[in-house]
Parts: sequence; C-alpha cells; structure tokens
Amino acid sequence: MEIMGISVSNTNSIKSFFKQAAIDIGFDDIGFASVEILDKEYRHYLQWLEAGYHSEMNYLNRRQGKRRDITMLLENAKTVIVLLHNYNTDYKHSDNKEFGKISRYAWGDDYHDIIKNKLLVLSNQAEQLYPENKFKSYVDTGPVLEKQWAVRAGVGWQGKNSLLLNRKLGSYFFIGIIITDLEIEANKPQRNYCGSCTACIDNCPTGAIVEPYVVDSRKCISYWTIETKGATKFPEHISKNLNGWLFGCDICQEVCPWNSKPNYVDFDYFKPRLKEFELHLKQILQMPQSEFQLRFKNSPIKRSKLSGLQNNARELMQNQ
Repeated sequence: MEIMGISVSNTNSIKSFFKQAAIDIGFDDIGFASVEILDKEYRHYLQWLEAGYHSEMNYLNRRQGKRRDITMLLENAKTVIVLLHNYNTDYKHSDNKEFGKISRYAWGDDYHDIIKNKLLVLSNQAEQLYPENKFKSYVDTGPVLEKQWAVRAGVGWQGKNSLLLNRKLGSYFFIGIIITDLEIEANKPQRNYCGSCTACIDNCPTGAIVEPYVVDSRKCISYWTIETKGATKFPEHISKNLNGWLFGCDICQEVCPWNSKPNYVDFDYFKPRLKEFELHLKQILQMPQSEFQLRFKNSPIKRSKLSGLQNNARELMQNQ
C-alpha cells in the first residue's frame, strides 16, 4: 500500500506517514518508544506516592500495574507513539489585584477533548492503512506515565520542575499517547539540557519543588487551587504566597529559560475565552451556579467547581 507516494510497509515509511499525518492534524512533535516494562520509572513513581507527595489525589494509587506494564492496556503492544501539541497563545497576565490569574493551559477549551479528538483522527487514519493492527489513545486520562514515555520517545527531557521540556516548545504543550501493536523503530532519548539551572526551584514561592525533578503537591499552588474542592482552608504557606493565582500556577514555567522565546500558536480553542485569562474576584464570589455552568462549559476551570473557585477567590482577597 502507498500513501504520499511511498510504501507504508517498511519502518522508515511508517514513521514518515505518522510524522506527516501528525503535522497535518496540528501536532508539533512526535516520537516513538519501544514497549518495555518501566521498572525504574515505576519505582520512582512509587517512592513519590510513599512520600505522600500526591496528597489527597488518591486516584493516582489506582491501577498501578498498568503504569508499569503498558501491555496491560493493549495486549501485545509494541510501540508507544508520543505526540506534543503546543497551547501557548500570545497573551499576558496583568498585575491588577482585583483579578485572579488563570494558568495558561486553562485559558481555552478543555484539552482532554481537543487532543483526544486529534488522536482519534490519527488513529483512524492509521487503522485504514494497518487494518490488522490496534491503536489505543490516552491524553491524561488513564494509568499511563506520559512524561516517562515521552522521554523514552525522544521528544524531550524531564525538567527539574518535573515537567517535560522540549527545545522548540519549552513546556507549554499537551502530551498525547497512542499505544499500538504495530512495531515502529524507536527514537533515541534526548540529553537533559537543564544543566546547572535551578530557576524553577529558586522561584517557587512555596518550595513545592523539594528536590530536582520532585514536586510535593502539598506545597503546590496548582494543587490547592485546582484539586481541592469547596470551603477548603489553605495552609498559611500557600495562602500567603498565592501571587495572584486563582486557578493553577505557571511560575515554574514562566521562569524557565526554555520558555524565554515563546513559540505561539493561533488556534482559537486555546485562546482565552472571552479574552479572559484572569477573572474578577468579586464577580466570582457573586456568580450563580447557572452562570458558572454556562460560562465554563467545556473549560478546564469547571474541574474546580464553583465552590472551589469561590474558595480560591476568598483566599486571594484575604491575603493580598
């Protein structure tokens, strides 16, 4: 069979197909990793859990075996395809204390829906070419160690803030995963380009990066402003150091040298809804549930629920 004028039966042509198709769909980078047991990565993950760094995110304790052995998600899996999608748009937060800042990833529509649909498009194209093979996709929705597979697939390295870094995209991108029983030649992992830089560690106002590559959620602004719900009292070391963040926190990304030369995209679904990348705190406190549901439908912000967003607004106003 041929596509784009070339045979799709050999390894190089298979990779060429996926790379071109990924670009056409809107992805910015793609890599391939051979399926192996993630013994080392899984041990680190367990150590992180045992230290209590996941706080109350108990869902991270579930389906542990599948994080180690990805063939438990797709029998006879041979390859993990890792795709990166830039979400960085050209807007900047203000210093107006009447407003609370929203993390950049949550400015537009819910990335789970957008990236999942794009992965399905790519998987459907692949299934037409390789009808004997299976393709299963995930985007932050299953027991998959996405960053670890991305490192193995050669699309980046894990930074000291624990996020994946890419030389072209920095860290403002989403990760999509396709698992397949189609055997594709693996990429070589990249070297770690963080060097001696500790900007993310030094600038985290709550000391959440307790050591290079390790984040304690109990000290993380993003955890407290996204994962907690309702009238949760923030610890003093969080409430006194929110730095204007209402939903999420981007400080460790903003100070990263790899984000100093931004690579912006122009997709409407990642741009700030109603051009809002920060929200008026008093308006949040007065917002009825009906308005919240309508205004943040298909938005990552709906994750916090209205009660959580209002709690965040109160914490900000009380500690500014």
